[in-house]
Amino acid sequence: MKNIFIKLFMLMVITIFCSCNLDEIENPNAPTVSSFANGASQADIQLLATGVEAVMRNDLAFHYDTVSILGREYYDLTGVDPRYTGELLKGPLDNNGFLTTRSYAAWYKVVKSANVLIEAVENSAAGFTDEIKNSYYGYAKTLKAYALLMLANRQYSNGIRLDVADPDNLGPNVDYTTALTGIMDILNDANTDLANSSPEFDFSISNGFSGFNTTASFSEFNRAIAARVALYQDNNSMALSLLSNSFFDMNGDLYNGVAHVFGLTGNDILNTQYHVPGQSGQEFMIHNSWINDAEAGDARVADKSFQLTGGTSFDGLSADYQIAIYDSNTDPVYLIRNEELILIYAEANIGSNNPEAIEAINVVRNASGLIDYSGGVTDDDLIEEVLNQRRYSLLGEGHRWIDLRRLNKLDATYIPLDRAGDNIIDAFPTPFSENIN
Repeated sequence: MKNIFIKLFMLMVITIFCSCNLDEIENPNAPTVSSFANGASQADIQLLATGVEAVMRNDLAFHYDTVSILGREYYDLTGVDPRYTGELLKGPLDNNGFLTTRSYAAWYKVVKSANVLIEAVENSAAGFTDEIKNSYYGYAKTLKAYALLMLANRQYSNGIRLDVADPDNLGPNVDYTTALTGIMDILNDANTDLANSSPEFDFSISNGFSGFNTTASFSEFNRAIAARVALYQDNNSMALSLLSNSFFDMNGDLYNGVAHVFGLTGNDILNTQYHVPGQSGQEFMIHNSWINDAEAGDARVADKSFQLTGGTSFDGLSADYQIAIYDSNTDPVYLIRNEELILIYAEANIGSNNPEAIEAINVVRNASGLIDYSGGVTDDDLIEEVLNQRRYSLLGEGHRWIDLRRLNKLDATYIPLDRAGDNIIDAFPTPFSENIN
């Protein structure tokens, strides 16, 4: 971990935002961690802030691909690397292989970037007011907490380090429950900073944060992520309270939310989760059960899949439908959006207000062309329905594997084992480099 962190900052992409695009620029005046940390100018701080958002997109597709394959949402049947259909589906995962280390390093790069920003603001020569400092702190801590949550969900029982600010004195590896508690603390601390901030940020934010680019509206994003954490903590009352301070809207646009943005200009990057329909080498294939289990008339099936003529097979696995949740290589990828919040609201009401849970379920069902829910109304029945709606609404957005695990359903009833020797994996191993430090 220490060696990874020493290198991470030097690899961090420093960016500035122009319209919807992220154009990479050089910063020769502050090329090291120490020069940012001590006496950085306002311009340096602004570059660091925009850089935190930009670096979050690094290896994003890899994260979503690996957790989606573990949850059998889709398979990589391109044949580019047999480990996607071998090691990732059979196990054990190599603790020194790229399937383990790549996303681990990518998310900690975000954490490192946020920590550097916080230290730079604390020691800046820019003469910031406390209110402006707080706006930077609230922003940095929120994105740091988000990255740690993504890490915790990958590592699960194998744990993560929450405190990595000092590479020479890293904090302990903590279990999943402790990690969630720590992440919630960071989010709450960030929200307090935002509440005591200047109304506007002192730096540019991409249009992926359109509608969330003031400190007050960014707080709504913070509370939305906190509601997700509360759900993972099985604290429904807290989740409902947090939703009331988020951008949750039962009657709102399901795709209202915060997103990573991409572009074709300058040195920007593309959304590599987009796969050209019908093109050879793009065979990222939805598991056939997702197609077969869908209710008749569910518009999400047509919206998110493309039937590949003749289907495709590789390594003993076959599928007929290509994943098509993105329409172009510049489509946004959401960190969190209103449809997820409505489904969090539905789940959090189960057991205390089941009619309200059903009303929220129906919002999502109706938006997908389905009639109102008419199944059982026990708590278990409604959990199954919410889980099913999350399966179709949030396909490929990194939730299925986590949902099944947190609801104690990560078993062969929900995870198809398509070949002899396939297994269910519930966590990524701790990287080898962590075990020797």
